[in-house]
Amino acid sequence: MPLDASDKAQLLGAIAQGRCIFTFNIADFTRLAEGYPMHAGIIMAAQTKWTLPQLIAALDRVLTETEAEDWVGQVRWLNQWRR
Repeated sequence: MPLDASDKAQLLGAIAQGRCIFTFNIADFTRLAEGYPMHAGIIMAAQTKWTLPQLIAALDRVLTETEAEDWVGQVRWLNQWRR
């Protein structure tokens, strides 16, 4: 995916590949999720609230504690996996 791909293109690409998408772009992806409810999952986080090690640890927990089926049509905050 090109680095300058639009938010919509990123979500449609993730849908086409059956992938969950992680974003800091809360406003745009909340709207997109409403328009494309059968996405494979959207994980959101507020960029200024995390350090890189915290992000990596929380995303690792997401990967180990959930299955792909858990994410279909879901929009969830990464905070759920923060320690």
